Amino acid sequence: MVEQGLIRAAQTGDRDALITLLREIETHVYRTAYYILNNEQDAMDAAQEALIRIYTKIDSYEEKAQFKTWVQRIVTNICIDKFRRSKPTVSIDEHDMVFQGNESVEREVMSGYLAHDIREAIDQLPEHHRMVVVLRYLQDFSYNEIADSLNLPLNTVKSYLFRARQQLQHLLQDYQKGGVSG
Repeated sequence: MVEQGLIRAAQTGDRDALITLLREIETHVYRTAYYILNNEQDAMDAAQEALIRIYTKIDSYEEKAQFKTWVQRIVTNICIDKFRRSKPTVSIDEHDMVFQGNESVEREVMSGYLAHDIREAIDQLPEHHRMVVVLRYLQDFSYNEIADSLNLPLNTVKSYLFRARQQLQHLLQDYQKGGVSG
């Protein structure tokens, strides 16, 4: 994700290195916040708060953990705090659908419904299940990285993922039968 030399330079007070480091991770930080909070404004607020915290706490990062895991823990904790302070509302954002020339319009519409239904199903999961699903399937974290990020035992992460997949399968059963809920 980020060069260790850049991290070390930022830790020693090199302001340019710190700014470069923050620019390299800002998209990842925002994306994680958005996947967890499912609200653009809340995600922007959480990402900004996370970047400020990383800026002020960079000297506390120790190389025994991966940098991306350390960053992920900060972002996740901020999102959890935000989520607990205010119950999330489901916003339906209108997105322009871009139809590809090589895809049929029907397939594009169906994939739009599927993406929407998957997002809604993930939003219905309990917070601890949603967190592990976001980190595993949307951020492509390994089980160990998830355990480190959320400060959970590895077996708990596996259990949460197993249960989350069962819940998602139940919530998305219309697609398994060939239907659309939208």
